[in-house]
Amino acid sequence: MKTVPSVIAAFVTIAWSVRAEDVQTGITRATTAGPVATATSLSSVALLTPVATARIVGDIQDGTPARPQAHRPEFVASERDVLESKVHEQEGRTITVQKIKPVALPPPPAPLPRSSGEAVGTIAFKQQLADYRATHPGTGVISIGATVYRTHKVPPRTLVNYWPSRGDDPITFWSSANFALLSGIHSFLATDGRTYNFFMTWSTIDTGRADDLSGGMPLPDIPDFPMGSATFTIVGKPPADPSVLVPIQSLHDLYNSERLRLKTAFQGRERARLQQEADLKANPPQPKNIVLNYWTTDTPARAKKGGAK
Repeated sequence: MKTVPSVIAAFVTIAWSVRAEDVQTGITRATTAGPVATATSLSSVALLTPVATARIVGDIQDGTPARPQAHRPEFVASERDVLESKVHEQEGRTITVQKIKPVALPPPPAPLPRSSGEAVGTIAFKQQLADYRATHPGTGVISIGATVYRTHKVPPRTLVNYWPSRGDDPITFWSSANFALLSGIHSFLATDGRTYNFFMTWSTIDTGRADDLSGGMPLPDIPDFPMGSATFTIVGKPPADPSVLVPIQSLHDLYNSERLRLKTAFQGRERARLQQEADLKANPPQPKNIVLNYWTTDTPARAKKGGAK
């Protein structure tokens, strides 16, 4: 899915590099290149010990059509049940609004019994809850916006805006990973043992056509990256708590270990997208007539407090 790229102002890229193959939650070393933005660096902050290997959770979208949904029988009101009918014309189709006789619906489920709350406060329950939380770190949410810059000279580079889920300040970083390849995953397991639901909006800018696309706005300075595994470089001030970078590091771990699989799935999605565009062009959808049925029921008004019933 492509979205309109956000306006990108001139960037002052701090040469504070994080090697994706070196820095992750729990490791005891970190690399910095060039001047450090502040006196604090990853190597001077206590990091957690990794408890898991980053991996993709679930399938990767590869363009395979979704399973067709089970057919639901169409509701057609009998002519004798139609009380009123109005027909509206709209862009080559008709929309028929029909008031029909009330349809009998199944009774609502019985309400669940209310808990006294005593079990929740017991010591045994609290211990069970603590044990569960210790073995199930929970689920987080990762929300990012990515702009992939393509050039004929070097591989794609990605400018990423990352909003930590716990309310920390947004983080901007450059990456040598092509984040378009990550657009097919929905969740992943990070090195901190947590499963993260992954939400990303992304766009692509061809630097050769940047003048046409950006209205003459200058391109940001894209930093140089070493060849090999994907790395990322923080733009501006590094986060005070490096642990917020754990999911970002884990995404780079996934990219490096599953790059071929991610690329193959991306190519499948692109083929499916192009095929869908061609099919829609050859067979544009035709407007269909719509019938909307509704009915009304008389609900007794509740008696006011202190009033007659």
